[in-house]
Amino acid sequence: MRSAVYDAACAHIRDTDALTLEHMCAATRIPAPSGHEAERARWLADRLRELDLSPSTDRVGNVHAVTPSSGDGGHVVVAAHLDTVFDAATDVAVVRDGGRLSGPGIADNGRGLAGMLAIARALRAVDWPTYRPVAFVATVGEEGRGDLRGVKQYMHENADHTHAFIALDGAGSARIINAGVGSRRLLVTYRSAGGHSWSDHGVPNAIHAAGRAIAALASIPLPAQPRTTLNVGRIGGGTSVNAIPADAWFELDLRSEDVAALRDLEARGREAVEHARAADPRAAELRIEVEVIGDRPAGRTAETDALVQAAVHATRRIGLTPELASSSTDANVPMALGIPAIAIGAGGDSGGTHTMREWYDNRGGAAGLERALAIVLAAAGFND
Repeated sequence: MRSAVYDAACAHIRDTDALTLEHMCAATRIPAPSGHEAERARWLADRLRELDLSPSTDRVGNVHAVTPSSGDGGHVVVAAHLDTVFDAATDVAVVRDGGRLSGPGIADNGRGLAGMLAIARALRAVDWPTYRPVAFVATVGEEGRGDLRGVKQYMHENADHTHAFIALDGAGSARIINAGVGSRRLLVTYRSAGGHSWSDHGVPNAIHAAGRAIAALASIPLPAQPRTTLNVGRIGGGTSVNAIPADAWFELDLRSEDVAALRDLEARGREAVEHARAADPRAAELRIEVEVIGDRPAGRTAETDALVQAAVHATRRIGLTPELASSSTDANVPMALGIPAIAIGAGGDSGGTHTMREWYDNRGGAAGLERALAIVLAAAGFND
């Protein structure tokens, strides 16, 4: 893409790169566990107002603002999630060493939020040149048990007038997420009367049942294509080493790039869970509860789609080789609805994601945002 408008907007991104880093630090220092994003959302809304936009907040806490445009048609959504995986008690201090920043959530998704603001600033600097309106959307509940709550709500209200969807998630400048990994997350609980480990021996043991279920789940064969995974991530139950536990629970994460494969895996998983109960000699006394605690739809935007091709060309323009990939992001929901959608990094490099050792390095940061801007302009069209 070569144009006076694009070149001027890119120059603005480079000239305000220090402000982008300041925004990363400021956002990261505001605790925002899934379900508790309100303070960070207010901060983000204030930054959008500084750009003469008029942000609003919906009933679940998403913040969104729409740019002026010379035409109409569907919106091009630029989204970044507000929430982090860290609880409210986490020390979210940021340590800065030149262009390297360290702190929990600095890249995921401090970088995405700051990148979204950088793109908004660049478009304002060239007088909002797009034909289609650009909707900047900061979503809640993207991480973990947030279960994509924010983007599900946004798309429920706005799918009919969404032309394309671009999620800015973390760092990086080469990957293009055009396949959304679907997931089903189950909380499995076994319950019995419990009792003393000696005098009540023979009473169904809820932890034994959970153990049998986990062993059966781990032995389920998984297809290599489409890629499909199974994981038990948390387990608990019981009160004492010498007590038969009255309850035991575990959380099960099932994922696949394919809707049918995911549905089949869940059916086999539920069968394994039930067989673990039935294997107890006093199975009638052992109750089981299976609760769905996560449901992320699978989807895909074809490699030949104009949005993916724009991302491929924009990546090559900054001298990198495009990498098409799959992941679980806010883009899953529009993909599943048949709306062209991708997720990309907002430039730079990062590591230690979802840990206290998370870091971001700004080498290539501005170039990554220039790539994102090129994709937005290609999707929205613009006056040169």
